[in-house]
Amino acid sequence: MKRLINLKPARPARVALALLPFLLIAFVYLSASSARLAENPNDRLLPSPAKMADTMHGLATEANVRTGSIPLWADTAASLKRLGIGVGISAFAALVFGLLSGGLPLFRAPFSPLITVVSLIPPLAVLPILFIAFGTGELAKIVLIIVGITPFLIRDLTGEALRLPDEQRIKAQTLGANSWQVMLRVLLPQLTPRLISATRLALGSAWLFLIAAEAIAAQDGLGYRIFLVRRYLSMDVILPYVAWITLLAFIIDQALLWISRLSFPWYHVDEGKS
Repeated sequence: MKRLINLKPARPARVALALLPFLLIAFVYLSASSARLAENPNDRLLPSPAKMADTMHGLATEANVRTGSIPLWADTAASLKRLGIGVGISAFAALVFGLLSGGLPLFRAPFSPLITVVSLIPPLAVLPILFIAFGTGELAKIVLIIVGITPFLIRDLTGEALRLPDEQRIKAQTLGANSWQVMLRVLLPQLTPRLISATRLALGSAWLFLIAAEAIAAQDGLGYRIFLVRRYLSMDVILPYVAWITLLAFIIDQALLWISRLSFPWYHVDEGKS
């Protein structure tokens, strides 16, 4: 008799089990929406899929009278630009600091405690400070993303560097490598795939900080649009926008995973064994 802990579903079963929660959520929503609309056809809390599709079609095809831009694509472009710049700067800074902190004890001693303390500060708590220091333009929104995820990435990469076997450093030095060669030729190749993995984990937080900043001070962006229409209870806009953000986040996550698997196949050799 096989124990439950040893049972693994075949691929078709895995696909079916993966789809099951989404189908249940859709069923619950459709049932609740139909019930509310049957009582009140003008109900705005749980709009029908047809209503949401019509609204999103208008946002994706009709230009705004005031700005001349198409709202959905203008909001998407603005948010992705802020997210890309913020996450890109964070990843680069984290790689540099993680490499130095993980490779040089003299660098790690003064900076590691500082990074630990900074990582414990709630980023949204400093949002007013950022708006005061940098204004309400693009810079404050990008800085919030950087402040929010960079300390996490640095701590993750530093920990990964310290977990690498000491034998690798010793062998490199035995072969004549200096400190910088050890970091660039031993640590860097192994920290880069970890950086991609950590960035994937930090994307959720990056989106959170972006949406929060756009909701408070912005003239475009996905977060701006959601909080703009909330006062009108426009769930036919809010729910599709949330789904659109989720889809974008999923695409970015999978793109990073594809890049990591393509560039560092050795890092993913154990993934297929589960």
